[in-house]
Amino acid sequence: MVETTGGGPGDGTAEVLDRPLPDGVRRRVVQIVSDGFGGLTVAELPAQLRQYARFAPNRRAKFAGNAMATALETDTLFRQRIGEKLREAQPELAGALDSGSPPPAADPLDVAAAAYVLRPMGWVKLVAAAGEEAQRADAERADEESRAELERLREELDRAREQTRAETERLRAELDSAKRDAESLHRKLRAALSDVKRGEAALRKMQGEMETVRTEGQAQVSAAESEGRRLKARLGEVEAALEASRRAAREGRSVEDMRVRLLLDTVLDAAQGLRRELALPPVSVRPAETVDAVEPGRMTPKDIAARALSENDPAILNQLLALPQAHLVVDGYNVTKTGYPQMPLEKQRLRLLGQLSQLAAQTGAEVTCVFDGAELAAPVLLAPPRGVRVLFSKPGVTADELIRQLVRAEPPGRPVIVASTDREVADGVAKAGARPVASAMLLKRLS
Repeated sequence: MVETTGGGPGDGTAEVLDRPLPDGVRRRVVQIVSDGFGGLTVAELPAQLRQYARFAPNRRAKFAGNAMATALETDTLFRQRIGEKLREAQPELAGALDSGSPPPAADPLDVAAAAYVLRPMGWVKLVAAAGEEAQRADAERADEESRAELERLREELDRAREQTRAETERLRAELDSAKRDAESLHRKLRAALSDVKRGEAALRKMQGEMETVRTEGQAQVSAAESEGRRLKARLGEVEAALEASRRAAREGRSVEDMRVRLLLDTVLDAAQGLRRELALPPVSVRPAETVDAVEPGRMTPKDIAARALSENDPAILNQLLALPQAHLVVDGYNVTKTGYPQMPLEKQRLRLLGQLSQLAAQTGAEVTCVFDGAELAAPVLLAPPRGVRVLFSKPGVTADELIRQLVRAEPPGRPVIVASTDREVADGVAKAGARPVASAMLLKRLS
């Protein structure tokens, strides 16, 4: 391992390293040269290193590392100068190397690098030992990484096995289900083939019957042609009689006109009497008519609806909706949760709106259905049915408040009916002039 070319005792300059300098030791040597580089003048530097004299130590070690290592190995004077700078920077380490007893606690790489520069007796052994130590550390680190990788691969293998087991069970269950489906399809196929055979037999029977019918039809066509000729002759006679009746009708038109006029006068008088009985407001509203009061002889929709009827009788709702320009406002979820609470909200809305559409078509009344927007998890994509206005309350506004806003927006005197079981809603709209009815009454009317 060590070759001796000459030199006195205690001098290690004659020792020669018979293997490449370990990478760790080489990096420490380059750092030592870079640190001592700045303490030398340009003239003291080898020619190939003078171009790096102005470089910073880190930048010098990065770009001039190979050149400094080569100069240190080939230029003895330069190596001695670097060694002197090292002795000044680390006198304890240099002294320990000179005495042949390196500090036990020192880094083997630092000891080997300093020995390589100072060249004390036995420096080659120190460099070789540092290389072996670095290789041993690398081997331990690689072994630790291999064990960690092996453990990771084992965990992945366990997970893969578990996934394979679960996938196998799932595929087995799917296979069993597929077998059952196949058996069911086979049974259906056999039944279908039997039906096809019966159908073919029925088809042949029908073809025979059709041939019979075709023969009979031809005979009937001949008879129909004969009947058609007879009917044409009869039609001529009827046309002559019709012309005679038209002449008689023209002669009696004056009598019919008188009867139609009398009927029209009767209808107009009946309409005027109905208007007085219902106490409908005039078309043009005057300021004095906006004051809420009861005029002599005037009746409210509540008075009319209460005539000889129970408070819960759906006939009351029919009378209210029969009023001219009646407006029905429905508390949607209050009605649906009273009638069919077990259904999902979407189906509750669709069922109620379909029934309200039929009610609007039957009565001709304006219908508005109000739902609470707080019940919605997302915007509703809904095509309102014909004759029904659908409204959802805005965020922060309840359906009850929206109903009260709708009632307040109506002009005084217009019949407004609110369907809700909520006592607070009923009291509020009643104060605003609307007629509250229970949700149960509306449900009875819809059913």
